[in-house]
Amino acid sequence: MADGGQRHVRVAVIGSGFGGLGAAVRLRRAGITDFVILERADSVGGTWRDNSYPGCACDVPSHLYSFSFAPNPQWPRNFSGQPHIRAYLERVTDTFGLRPHLRFNSEVRAMRWSGEELRWEIDTAAGSLTADVVVSATGPLSDPQIPDVPGLADFPGKVFHSARWDHDYDLRGKRVAMVGTGASAIQIVPAIQPEVDRLTVFQRTPPWVMPRADRRITAAERWLHTKVPATRQLRRQLLWGIRELQVGAFTKRPGELGLIESLGKAHMRKTIKDPALQARLTPDYRIGCKRILLSNAWYPALARPNVDVVTSGLREIRGNVLVATDGSEAEVDAVIFGTGFHVTDMPIAQRVTGARGTTLAEEWKDGMAALRGTSAAGFPNFLTIIGPNTGLGNSSMILMIEAQLNYLVDFMRQLDVLGDRIALDARQSAVDGWTRTIQERMQRTVWNTGGCDSWYLDASGRNTTAWPGTTSEFRRATRQVDLAEYRVLRPAQRQPDDEPPPAAAGGRATAEEVAA
Repeated sequence: MADGGQRHVRVAVIGSGFGGLGAAVRLRRAGITDFVILERADSVGGTWRDNSYPGCACDVPSHLYSFSFAPNPQWPRNFSGQPHIRAYLERVTDTFGLRPHLRFNSEVRAMRWSGEELRWEIDTAAGSLTADVVVSATGPLSDPQIPDVPGLADFPGKVFHSARWDHDYDLRGKRVAMVGTGASAIQIVPAIQPEVDRLTVFQRTPPWVMPRADRRITAAERWLHTKVPATRQLRRQLLWGIRELQVGAFTKRPGELGLIESLGKAHMRKTIKDPALQARLTPDYRIGCKRILLSNAWYPALARPNVDVVTSGLREIRGNVLVATDGSEAEVDAVIFGTGFHVTDMPIAQRVTGARGTTLAEEWKDGMAALRGTSAAGFPNFLTIIGPNTGLGNSSMILMIEAQLNYLVDFMRQLDVLGDRIALDARQSAVDGWTRTIQERMQRTVWNTGGCDSWYLDASGRNTTAWPGTTSEFRRATRQVDLAEYRVLRPAQRQPDDEPPPAAAGGRATAEEVAA
């Protein structure tokens, strides 16, 4: 609806990946239709739209990497590729009638909280609007990170990030450098190795790589999952249960992961026969400290005669010569960066100014922190999907997203119960208590004790990314909004921090109860 000549909505959702589309579906199912989805690109899909590199696929089984409220009995493989996942998100968009709510080419440039109006003022590439509530679903894997390598600007060849693949550039017969050995690189290298003239892989740290139990899902299985939904549900539950049982080793007993390491080494030795190359590819940290990768093609590709593995990072570029930190050199025609994303310094945080007149990035300068991974203090009616300490190391992020969507729906219900023109602002004490509990639990996890430097850690070495528990724990923690953890703001009134909170509309688990 219009408000003083300016478009106003009840809810503005930022992003149309799994988080944004899921939020939109849950809002509609809760009877809330006055919302828009602000998308900077010209189509839905998020990271599954942006990442279209050769070999791109998910490392979580398809029947678990999908919404529980939008099952797909026709997944073609155990681990489906990017085209199938993107097509699934397009179908979700159509099935749940989300097209009218989408606003493409509407990148959010700036957002500011109006304490007088109790609403968000949003400036986008397509114009301005206001919203009572904002759901930020930009995701941590949305903005590529390219290292500032001396000489990169003067490189005469082709340069691009794995998440911004240039499909117009022909790699055939080219000398190519792959910088990085993460989840994208281990899919890209086997896909392009047969067609390039020479492939140089710059590896700062070798990853732990396990076999990928992938196969085609048979027509009979797909028929059964379609005709007998209980079989599909059972498959999903088994996939979920197995991963829930693994969590303890990652979060409480990293010493138990030694057996998995031996399997990973055996997987490598099966293909890599050269003892010197084996040594260069063997990690010196506990498995799980960095993301465990799945591939049956990575090691065979590295063993091919046209592939060189440089066991150090990229130091500088001189013309078309790449110089590693160990001094070795490689002359190349193209450089592909598989160097990850801005995870602990999400760019959206620089564009959001809260009730204190500071940006979210400024508030998070010492580390990201949000109540139940969702609400940051000083940013009323602002919820983040896949926020601080909601990441997983062994299961499906869709499970975490759906848990946060439960929280979103209850957040909206609480606003309705409290009346018109109301805002909820997470208390700083609640955020601090939640964060303290999470960080205490984090101390014994493999991510903190495994002896590696990973993207789970921020610039100060604090793990503000991973969730130190099971998905069922997180679901319990986000089942309902506890009003005692929030300040209730009304027009022309700022509730002092020491004001007694209103009675919560329903009990819920506290941070301390979740930690028990």
